[in-house]
Amino acid sequence: MLIKECKGFELEKEKSNTSEDFFNRSIVTFYEDGEEKTLHVLYVRYFDEIRHEFTPYQQDPIFVQQDHEIAFKDIVALVCLVKNPGLRSRKRLYINSKQEFASYFQDINFNKLPEIFLSLNQKKLYELRSPLDFILQPQ
Repeated sequence: MLIKECKGFELEKEKSNTSEDFFNRSIVTFYEDGEEKTLHVLYVRYFDEIRHEFTPYQQDPIFVQQDHEIAFKDIVALVCLVKNPGLRSRKRLYINSKQEFASYFQDINFNKLPEIFLSLNQKKLYELRSPLDFILQPQ
């Protein structure tokens, strides 16, 4: 699988009676079997504020690479895809449970995430050979 793009953004209200401003969207665009696919993950914005409970990240941006700031919302869809490769066939995922959200980050090797963004900045692609490369293995 080739990762093409990872980004996230905060939703804004389009109408006064909607609740978009309580949510973030994270997307990962990738190529699989020659076909471009995108996974959209919609999640409760509050999870950004408590990211320190299930990740090592204390602040946003979570890291800076070659003058590019990588925010927490930029990695959410990528982490979901790595943790559950079955999501490759989905277009959308909605997460409103703290427990479900945290489960995607359990056992993720956060030290390897910067290499994806470095490759995306330099080569505009990252080859994900195996999602297991990003999962911490028991000792």
